[in-house]
Amino acid sequence: MKILAVCGFGVGSSMILKMTIQKALNELNVKGDVVNSDISDVKSQNADAIFTSPDFVNDLKKRVNTPLYPVKKYSDLEEVKGQVEKFLKDQD
Repeated sequence: MKILAVCGFGVGSSMILKMTIQKALNELNVKGDVVNSDISDVKSQNADAIFTSPDFVNDLKKRVNTPLYPVKKYSDLEEVKGQVEKFLKDQD
């Protein structure tokens, strides 16, 4: 499984989100690759899910068919873990 953590420039906030997603996966004992990316590079990457700010969801819906999971606070483990659990449930 591959998850993209996406922000506007693919540097700071997406790296924080990537680390929080990885922590959530570890707590759930789920293996997966998490990669951070900027919004303009998303189309060139294959992924099973995209985690991003609610501000980017509408724009990303126009660019990709990948399931989107909005996260308001990138460092909030409980919020991110909830979205990871939702993604895992959607995979069933």
